[in-house]
Amino acid sequence: MDKSLTLSDWSLIQSFLAVAETGSLSAAARELGRSQPTLGRQIQSLEQVLDVSLFERHARGLRLSPIGERLIPMARQMHAAMNDLNLTAAGQAQQLEGSVRITASVFMAHHILPPIIAQIRQAEPAIQLDIVATDAAENLLFREADIAIRMFRSQQADIVTRFIGDVPLCFCAARSYLDRAGRPKSPEDLFSHDLVGFDANPQIIAAMREKGWPASRKDFATRCDLQSVYWELIRAGCGIGFSQVQVAEADPLVELLSFDIDIPVLPVWLAAPQAMRQTPRIRRVWDLLAEGLKPSLKPA
Repeated sequence: MDKSLTLSDWSLIQSFLAVAETGSLSAAARELGRSQPTLGRQIQSLEQVLDVSLFERHARGLRLSPIGERLIPMARQMHAAMNDLNLTAAGQAQQLEGSVRITASVFMAHHILPPIIAQIRQAEPAIQLDIVATDAAENLLFREADIAIRMFRSQQADIVTRFIGDVPLCFCAARSYLDRAGRPKSPEDLFSHDLVGFDANPQIIAAMREKGWPASRKDFATRCDLQSVYWELIRAGCGIGFSQVQVAEADPLVELLSFDIDIPVLPVWLAAPQAMRQTPRIRRVWDLLAEGLKPSLKPA
């Protein structure tokens, strides 16, 4: 019996890597979108093909056996090569139809993207759009997304980026809170108010300290790192916080606060794998995204 691996065994290598990186069949199954029994059978099949034991059981799940440790670098090379193959093949598709997967932060996907996506669908009804709303940076080279909208420039090799513009930010609060607590006249007045800040993320504190304000975590009465929840805390009247100007202006429950100070902006970048960037459907969605985002941004 021939026990050598073939191209059709690629899913076995995927399963091996997922279990090695997550440490359990259940976690790997969730990551790959497969059932735990299926994943278990695939690991057993790979072990039979290679005639080795790849994992050892321990109290917290599975860990690599010594031979499994030795095989991991080669499996990762195969993973990268297979993704390169898929990217190159997919990049040759010439039809202005098919699916395009777009990833963006949860906040942008909720508050900014929907009308832009509707415009793209009207312009190109043969293109289906998958929206991945996540605050994690998806790996474009592994086809976790075709286009990413990011607040930073990707440093990955083989990724094409384009700076679109800056998101203007503002101080704001619910009108109900300001009617109750009063409206601050200056930045210094902020510290006599309830402030809404981040929990583990130091971004707001760092920005305030750069302005010379001695901010610390205890100055924020309510804290949350998830942007969508953070925004709802402001809208509910928990205190004064930051938001994107476009979002705050569009909400009748919220009032912008103007002070004579410069507030940092958020840069917006588009990113896509170089191998896929010139695929007609991806190039078209890229251009329409850039055009749709511009009205809400300071010019590039």
